[in-house]
Amino acid sequence: MDLPGLWNYWAVIVLMMIGLYIVIARDNLVKKMMGLTIFQVSAIMLYVSMGKVEGGTAPIIPEGAHDSEIVYSNPLPHVLMLTAIVVGIATTALGLAIVVRIYKAYGTVEEDEIGAVDRREA
Repeated sequence: MDLPGLWNYWAVIVLMMIGLYIVIARDNLVKKMMGLTIFQVSAIMLYVSMGKVEGGTAPIIPEGAHDSEIVYSNPLPHVLMLTAIVVGIATTALGLAIVVRIYKAYGTVEEDEIGAVDRREA
């Protein structure tokens, strides 16, 4: 693997660290959900980039060709990541719905303010 071919792994690492930083450092629940989404997208990018075979083609054997002369890409990582995208969208939607309910109950989406309201009520 040559050095210019490593850019996608660096992009994945940078996106993972950005997403993790947002989840840890921010108190706003909406921002935390966006950080989780960024982190998840980076994991999907990692698997899709690892599933790419240099010079590979779709695993469809043309008529008259022999198996040994064609390099195939495995479609399984890409199919699994399509499933991960659907699960990620559902998880993000559920998380944002919970954030809306928290906002209705507490009047804020900031973690420290929610904690202060809980301590006053207890």
